[in-house]
This record gives sequence, structure tokens and C-alpha cells, in this order.
Amino acid sequence: MDGDLLLIFCFVTVLAVIVFTFARTTHRRTIEHEERKLELIARAEEARHGGGGKGDNRLEERVRVLERIATENRSDLAAQIEQLRDLDMIEDLTTDKTTAKERAR
Repeated sequence: MDGDLLLIFCFVTVLAVIVFTFARTTHRRTIEHEERKLELIARAEEARHGGGGKGDNRLEERVRVLERIATENRSDLAAQIEQLRDLDMIEDLTTDKTTAKERAR
């Protein structure tokens, strides 16, 4: 009878080790997943509330202009598109001058 009792005890001990190891691993992965999810939510909120740089504001402004162009039925659509292209060229030129001044220093 003592041999059977020892066998049952060993079986229960091994089973408990396997179950607790699985539970610990699963819990750790769940915690890491929650942390990652909260980090992504925080980044999204930061970007939504003005945490972005100057490039984000320009992109948002362009999207607004394009939405306005797409929803309006006006005949000067081509002129507005050309105006946007001219603004891009002006921004590129001013960016090039700024980087050239910074390099010279």
C-alpha cells in the first residue's frame, strides 16, 4: 500500500508542477499583452491630442484641403491642385535653406 500511495503522491506533484508552470507562463503573457495594449492606447491618445510633430499638422491640413476639394463642385479644381503643388515646392525650398544654414554652423 505504501508503494501505491507514493506513486499517487508523485503523480499529483508532477501534475501540480505542470499546471502551475503553465498557469505562470499564461499569466506572464497576459500581463505583457495588457502592458503592450496600454502602451499603444497611450501613444494613440498622445497623437490624437497634439503630441505629434510639425509633419502631422501639415498632413492633417492637407487632408482637410483635399476633403474640401473633393466635396465641392467647383470648376477651378485644377487651379486649387496646382496651388497645393506650389505650396509643396515652397515648403521644400524653405526646408532646404534651413538645413543648409544648420550645416554651415
